[in-house]
Amino acid sequence: MTPLLYLNGEFIPEDQARVSVMDRGFLFGDGVYEVIPAYAGLPFRLREHLDRLNNSLAAIRMTPPLDHEQWSQILHRLLQQRGSEDQQIYLQITRGAYGKRLHAIPEQVQPTLMAMASPINRRDPELVARGMSVITLEDIRWQRCDIKAITLLANILAQSQAREEGADEAILVRDGLANEGTASNLFMVKEGLVITPPKSTHLLPGITRDLVLELAMEDGIPYAEASISADELESADEIWITSSTKEVMPVTRLNGKPVANGLPGPMWERMDALYAACKERLRLRTQASDNCYE
Repeated sequence: MTPLLYLNGEFIPEDQARVSVMDRGFLFGDGVYEVIPAYAGLPFRLREHLDRLNNSLAAIRMTPPLDHEQWSQILHRLLQQRGSEDQQIYLQITRGAYGKRLHAIPEQVQPTLMAMASPINRRDPELVARGMSVITLEDIRWQRCDIKAITLLANILAQSQAREEGADEAILVRDGLANEGTASNLFMVKEGLVITPPKSTHLLPGITRDLVLELAMEDGIPYAEASISADELESADEIWITSSTKEVMPVTRLNGKPVANGLPGPMWERMDALYAACKERLRLRTQASDNCYE
């Protein structure tokens, strides 16, 4: 059976979904999105993801079309199609279709809402064991990277260049500071201290990023939110990248050179175990009030 997706109030087969060519998301990239992992049929950190969605909407001058409970009902129905299988939800809102191509924001236009669920891309165990390779690139994106906008061309170009150079990801550098990856947040470990860049308009406020900091605090791991220069990154003891689908991944090569001894580090192993335990609590539906639950 063809999976169903949600589009503008209806659940329809994916191969029947259509949007207008006049949709402002198609014409201008005028919209925002979220990616939400789900384990055992339960969304992971759903409230935090939907809060970020609403923050992105506010930043582009859109009123949230649905509240958290309405979204929750829609997403749970999508997840039920594959039962307890681990999945990822893609949710997108554009400003909608207007009668003509117009740069100015129309006063009255109905937003386009879409959500779909698909099997999550599991981490490659071989990649986890050897660690990721990254390069640093100049950040050519706009000044509002804190908005999870669907306009991702600069990220795509940077990711493509990384692949062409034999790397798995690119760390984007602006004014000498390493802020984040093309689709990930950045962490560095130096002398036992876990460091991640502070939130700003130059990086996305990652849901996984925040959870890593919460887990570090609970487990007594020293951490700080502080700027990381590209030069400091070169001498890091460990480098990690995080995202909702990558989870917490070790980086073992930076610009073709090994990070420390070129192996995933002990602090990463500790954090990865904490993150895995958090996911397992969700699967077991226990400790429902803790920070791992939906």
